[in-house]
Formats: sequence, structure tokens, C-alpha cells
Amino acid sequence: MSNDNGNTQTVLTVTLGQEQYALDIYAVREILDMAEVTRIPKMPAYMRGMVNVRGTAVPVVDLKMKFGMEPIEQTLNTRIVILEIEKDGKVTPMGAMTDSVRDVLVLHEEQIDAPPELGSSVDIDFIKGIARKDDAFIILLDVDKVFAREEITMLRQVREDQENTNKTAA
Repeated sequence: MSNDNGNTQTVLTVTLGQEQYALDIYAVREILDMAEVTRIPKMPAYMRGMVNVRGTAVPVVDLKMKFGMEPIEQTLNTRIVILEIEKDGKVTPMGAMTDSVRDVLVLHEEQIDAPPELGSSVDIDFIKGIARKDDAFIILLDVDKVFAREEITMLRQVREDQENTNKTAA
């Protein structure tokens, strides 16, 4: 998470089921209402497809499925958070489908604990910490680690293919 002044972190909180998660506000490009998602063949189930963001094909991931939960059921509150994921010096836009978007919060370092120790068989490398706000816990995500390098490479290729198809059709 980016530090505003060394002692605070500004995050966007989203919900997946009953749990709250936090995304570094500096990785968030925009928040979209749920839109038509075009399914891509042979993609993992959590890859819901692509969405058109001002003429650019942006891949959309169902974060609940990515984390091993049931798929998101679309409601009036369902949102796609467009993130900028940095891998290998390149920035790739990625849509993260969430049950809802909650708040922008400024968290102070004393509100944040280290990720829990769950043993070597559980991969929680993508969790930066656990924040406490009121009586709730908020799981702070490292967006650059939520998406594996292989996924980003695969998605870049799909996006480039889609853009080339669009140029050819025009």
C-alpha cells in the first residue's frame, strides 16, 4: 500500500460476501457499474471475460472466485473496480468484480496488523495486512500480487489479440 505520509494508508474498501477488503487507492483507476462482460473461451472460471472501457478491452476477474468463494451474483451494488496492475515494468488494466464498493478510508499504522501466520501450505502472499475499523476486520490486498505473472501475461496476449481483431474489422 502506498503511504500518504509514512503513518497512514489510503484504501478503497470493497465487499466480497460479508467480508471487507481494501485496495490501495493509488492502484484504482476507476469504479464502474456492472457492465456487459464478454466471455473468453478457455479462460479459468474466475476470469469472467472482458469489458469495454472507452474502447479498450479490459479483463475482468471475479474476486470471490479467485479467492475460492462462490461466484458473485450480480445485484444493483455489484461493481467492477478498474485497477492498474504493475508487472515487469508494465502497467496492465484489470477489472476486479466485487459485491459492492464501500468507502475510501485513511488507515493509521496502529490500525494495521501483519498478515496472520497460516502455515506454509496456505499462500497469503497477496495479503498486506489486516486492519481494524470499529468492530470489523478489513483484509488489505496487494493488488500486484493478487494476480500471478502468468495471468497477466495471458491477459495481455488476449487483450492484444482482441485489439488486433477490432482493428482488422474496422
